Amino acid sequence: MARFNNIETQKVQEFEEQIKRDPTAAQKTQVVEGEWILEEGDVQFQSKIQFEGGETVFKVDNPTFMGGGGKLPGPMHYCFYGLASCYTGTFATMAAMLGIKLKKLSTRVEADVNFSQVFGVSEDPTMEEVRVILHVVSDAPEEKIKEAEEMALQRCPVVFTLKNPVNLVPKLEIS
Repeated sequence: MARFNNIETQKVQEFEEQIKRDPTAAQKTQVVEGEWILEEGDVQFQSKIQFEGGETVFKVDNPTFMGGGGKLPGPMHYCFYGLASCYTGTFATMAAMLGIKLKKLSTRVEADVNFSQVFGVSEDPTMEEVRVILHVVSDAPEEKIKEAEEMALQRCPVVFTLKNPVNLVPKLEIS
């Protein structure tokens, strides 16, 4: 199957048609289960992530100021990585579907994070903004690239999650 900007556009079109016929096909449950590692000297948290093509392990080690060893990415790195990869992938898909040939596409996510609330020192927000800089190299007209950007901003699941309140349902199970 041919790929355009490393996107299998035919698969995207087929899925779009499928969900037009059956809207419930668009619903997918995502699950991440992890465990805090209690042994000293190891990472602090790890999850076996299962996905369509197999599984992988994500490991977290908090920064030293949060009691970790700082040897691996912390939770905020994964949060920002999720935003960067989802937004970039959504943009690349929208660009491919609009016929925009990309020469290069990169993303930078940055935020000023205030950890004082974590320590109960203040009630200041942890973050006031997250900046996402998408760098696009293409011969396509600027208007077309901006159209793909607007579509990506409207359709990216992680952007939606960050911009709209989502019901968080915590549950504590004690054994």
